[in-house]
Amino acid sequence: MDIPFVYGKIADGMNFTDREEDSKKLRNNLLGLVNTTIISPRRWGKTSLVCHVLEEIKQDKDFLICKVDIFNCRTEAQFYQTYVNAILAASFTKMDEFILAARKYVGTFGPKLSLSDSSMKYELAFGIDFKDKQYSFDEILDLPQKIAEEKGKKFIVCIDEFQNVNVYDDPLGFQRKLRSHWQMHNRVGYCMFGSKRHMLLDIFSNYEMPFYKFGDMIFLDKISREEWVKYITRRFDETGKHISRDDASLIAKLVECHPYYVQQLAQLSWLHTSDTCDAAIVESAFESLVNQLSLLFSNIIDNLTAKQIAFLQVIANGEKNFSSREVLSRYDLGTSANIKNLRKALQDKDLIDILPDSTVIQDPVFSYWLKKKY
Repeated sequence: MDIPFVYGKIADGMNFTDREEDSKKLRNNLLGLVNTTIISPRRWGKTSLVCHVLEEIKQDKDFLICKVDIFNCRTEAQFYQTYVNAILAASFTKMDEFILAARKYVGTFGPKLSLSDSSMKYELAFGIDFKDKQYSFDEILDLPQKIAEEKGKKFIVCIDEFQNVNVYDDPLGFQRKLRSHWQMHNRVGYCMFGSKRHMLLDIFSNYEMPFYKFGDMIFLDKISREEWVKYITRRFDETGKHISRDDASLIAKLVECHPYYVQQLAQLSWLHTSDTCDAAIVESAFESLVNQLSLLFSNIIDNLTAKQIAFLQVIANGEKNFSSREVLSRYDLGTSANIKNLRKALQDKDLIDILPDSTVIQDPVFSYWLKKKY
């Protein structure tokens, strides 16, 4: 029997739940070639949302679709190499077409083609001196527009981990270059998203940054507990097991409706259930999950200062007035001037999110562990 809950990978098909309004808005944006940035904390399902919408759009033969992951691109040169390979692979699905296109569009890069005998997948690799080929970078950035014009189609380009452009040698110069090209493309729509919310916010909402007001921004909310209840009970029923609405709600409540953890805790609860899942099984599964992650959480703590740990405990315990004398004294945070630095340091480590009306720990299980176990 297939396990009905998925985490740590793309949630597709029956594993994709809710996000109806987000899906509709993103689909309309991409079909209209509206440049779109998706903002949310880590592991809230951005990639699953994008893939879900792209699968629907693929049915329209007027569109070319490309998804580029630049997680491993730490330089501009690596970006260009990954980008052009993905664009060509999305545009020319047959090997002979791909080879001809590589020669036609990026012949100045001296491309080398490699073919995998097992998977029959091909990729483009470059062996060039980038210093002598700067003029060709412009050609690469205009490639989706050029291909779309020649094919009489529209192009959707989705870039995952886009915040990585901030680590290049000249991040502002590179972003200016991207925008100067992309804003001129009338047959291409760009969708950017990534795992570091605060960095993406800075890129797209900071008035001084090149990508300020580049297009629409979609801020993902949590999936509601009611939607999770419907999803969890349905998936249990489909596999011949049962869980009540109250106990399905408990799964979502324990992990604060965090998409990744709801799927994981639901899976653990399902695995511990022979026939009917009850509250005792859910709570046991949750404790098992916390214990499973304890070593990871301990390693995180080992790399923090005493005051950073104390500030995390302030947040985990639900304190609101961080700068009050009582809180500063009780948690030994020093002066109120420290609070700003502590928040920035923990945000840079992707441990907390600073929201308009609150500061929260990104990982709800980590927050529980800090409060109950540490």
